[in-house]
Amino acid sequence: MEIVIVGAGVIGLATAWRAAAGGAAVTLVDPEPASGASAVAAGMLTPVSELTYGEEPLLRLGLASRDRYGGFVAELEDLTGLDTGYRTDGIIEVAFDSDDLGHLDDLRHFQESLGIPVEALTGRECRRAEPMLAPGVRGGLLAPEDGSIDPRRLTPALLAAGERTGVRLVRRRAAGLLVERDAAVGVRLDDGTELRADRVLLAAGPWSGDLEGLPSGTVPPVRPVKGQVIRLRARTPFIARSTRGIVQGSSVYLVPRADGEVVVGATQEELGFDTRVTAGGLWELLRDARELLPGITELEFAEVSAGLRPGSPDNAPVMGPTALPGLYVGTGHFRNGVLLTPVSADILAATLLDAPVPDVAAPFAPDRFSPEVTS
Repeated sequence: MEIVIVGAGVIGLATAWRAAAGGAAVTLVDPEPASGASAVAAGMLTPVSELTYGEEPLLRLGLASRDRYGGFVAELEDLTGLDTGYRTDGIIEVAFDSDDLGHLDDLRHFQESLGIPVEALTGRECRRAEPMLAPGVRGGLLAPEDGSIDPRRLTPALLAAGERTGVRLVRRRAAGLLVERDAAVGVRLDDGTELRADRVLLAAGPWSGDLEGLPSGTVPPVRPVKGQVIRLRARTPFIARSTRGIVQGSSVYLVPRADGEVVVGATQEELGFDTRVTAGGLWELLRDARELLPGITELEFAEVSAGLRPGSPDNAPVMGPTALPGLYVGTGHFRNGVLLTPVSADILAATLLDAPVPDVAAPFAPDRFSPEVTS
């Protein structure tokens, strides 16, 4: 089977690797692989901490993906010899004031009702776990099974894994979809070259619906959601594990790397395809981070960046076949693209290869947005 995948972020890269390993001839199309949201993301693996009420199917998907990560990374690092910065030392979530602590208490009760391990911490226990936390931190939660990975190490490893399994990388922009006899049969590149395939997967984030020739309504609308991120550098270890805080209702997180980098993020802005880094966005991140960890102002400034997360109408992934035969989508992962990479690759590769699809995929089919389903 010949498969063309449009988009080489973490989802496209991992799916290409898995599909090629399953015996398909895979061509991956992207002018700048791993340069979008994947290059900006902090890489927290937090299905529990990112949970909001009413998202139980997304929670199950996130848990399934987090639980796959150990084997996924072991296989990837063994194949390529590249380190991905994978960590499994838990994530601590802390509250700045009593209202924030009330939110964490509600979240803990909800998690416990679903059987998810979580440990409540007093303010003193939070500071014992992370001594740099401010004295006023009221309390927190420890999610012991969560962790993090470095997307800037993960994507080179996925590129190398694809190369070793025979994935062909074409560094061009896919300009159009080839449709014959009411079926997708490939893509046309921006230089006019046609790439023919049995199946086409669109995994280009918020650009997934931009191909010329794509029938109207075939792909659910996916909007760009801007996220600004700051990268700092510590000469000595600053925090021991990923730390997420709620400061008067606002969320901020810090993710440490072994080399001293500390990633601070992230804003969430509905501004179309705007990727400008703004003073206001950076100020909000540093303001909230400083409330929780005052010593952050002493860290060396390294980088600022902004990326565009792909958000579907319900902010959940869109994965599977479309109404157009031969055309598939794998996008809409919103804030969870890195977390959901292993399970999404398994789902999409299985779908493309007509293999059994994990049960957790069912709520995320593209047809959930069709008029027949939503009416």
